[in-house]
Amino acid sequence: MTSISSEARPAVRAADLGTLVVLAWSGEAPDGADMPYLLAYSLGDAAGGPEATAAAVRQLLLTNGLPVGGELVDGTTRPSLPVTLLVQSGQAVVNMPQLVAQATAPPEWLDAVAARGYAYLVFTTRPWPEGAPGQVVEPAALAAFAGAEETLGAAAHVVLPARSLRV
Repeated sequence: MTSISSEARPAVRAADLGTLVVLAWSGEAPDGADMPYLLAYSLGDAAGGPEATAAAVRQLLLTNGLPVGGELVDGTTRPSLPVTLLVQSGQAVVNMPQLVAQATAPPEWLDAVAARGYAYLVFTTRPWPEGAPGQVVEPAALAAFAGAEETLGAAAHVVLPARSLRV
């Protein structure tokens, strides 16, 4: 589920972003332990089409200090980063000015984020209409899209510390 803040900056119109989706999954990292990943993308279904959607997502990322093109932003060393991750009740919630995006996280993702204390967010400007909410995403299709050079090169890469509500 994604919502756009009513305090939107004029640089990005919510309607231009199209339908935004966040998927949570985990996979083995080079250190041998599972890495919790988040993939954020648009379906490319804004009125201006996929190109306009990609441009709006790019502007959203740049406005929030997230470079597009592969440079890693380490949010664990940047407490003022305007992007945060809340993990609560089996949900991963990504917050940034103008955007709140929520994904149901599988148990193995929750275990990985608990072990590491952070997740790796790939927020791509590349639309993926096949990854619509409510549709089953086959692991091979996810791997093909998420691992494609076109996807990774058009993305902000962010290590986000995981926070939770204290009860």
